[in-house]
Amino acid sequence: MTTLHLVDSSRPDTWVPTGPRELMVSLRYPTFVPHGQRAQYMTPLESELLLKEAEITTLPFDLLSRTRTHSVAGAPPMGRWPLVVLSPGFTKPRATLSGLAEDLASHGYVVAVVEHTYESVATTFPDGRVTQCVACEIVRTPENVHEYWKKLHDGRAADVSFVIDSLLADWGRSIDGSRIAMAGHSAGGASGIHSMLADPRIKAGINIDGMQDGPAQFDFSRPFLFLGRSNQYTPGASEQAGTWEAAWSQLAGWKRWLVVDGAEHASFTDVGLLGEQAGLDGGGELSGERTSVITRRYVRAFVDEHLRGVPQVLLNSPSARYPEIAFCSPEVGCA
Repeated sequence: MTTLHLVDSSRPDTWVPTGPRELMVSLRYPTFVPHGQRAQYMTPLESELLLKEAEITTLPFDLLSRTRTHSVAGAPPMGRWPLVVLSPGFTKPRATLSGLAEDLASHGYVVAVVEHTYESVATTFPDGRVTQCVACEIVRTPENVHEYWKKLHDGRAADVSFVIDSLLADWGRSIDGSRIAMAGHSAGGASGIHSMLADPRIKAGINIDGMQDGPAQFDFSRPFLFLGRSNQYTPGASEQAGTWEAAWSQLAGWKRWLVVDGAEHASFTDVGLLGEQAGLDGGGELSGERTSVITRRYVRAFVDEHLRGVPQVLLNSPSARYPEIAFCSPEVGCA
């Protein structure tokens, strides 16, 4: 893993426009080097602010800074691979998608996890600055909520395009620019369609358990996967499911709508898995570990099919190996 500090001097920051947009990115990739210092999961202050934001006071505040990763810090890349860009949920640091990123990298992908500055509880920059969630301080009302989320999604789309530009310029020997996908959780998942509309280089996208806020009208034929909780995203079951239904009718190409029985929102990320290991009750009937296994397997199947051209039976019908997954559509419900 290599940590990148990127500065987009062409645009002001989305939330604090007194300076240029700065981003921190965790880049994971295959390497020949199996041993060495492991990449830090997050800093002690990032751990503290994340636990405080979740109102968890029963654990040591630096606990997540002591979480072990599998990534060798600064190891040189090998080969040339497809690129997957990952976008975390609102307020969540990029570290919370590390498990998914490591799994994809271990199967032959370059994976860029983007920290969307001022939308995370804490972002640490190389010079020691730590920015917090300025976007969280904005009061959302019925009158401004649409514009608020539009600003966030448009900003994330611009972030993703800039990250792709930077990676192709500086890491082009390691990345096949003709094979790029994007996946995200929660707000990061909802930003996927926005990013794909803004950047045709993104060939396929995944929304993991995120309400699909706008755009009102769009049309593209690139592959897209919805993956979420059955108690929120079964067609017709909730407002959240309704946002997927609105988008579903406008997706003209390959598409799947999958729900996971017993999962909770945080279960799709490291938050559910690490919380479970720390003895916290995530509230889901399905364990964080099992949800993580399912998430990694279906995300990898999707990018294998649409970036590598390897057909995946797993994406065509329910599997006895993963009975928690149901295939859905607004027309026929779930099976």
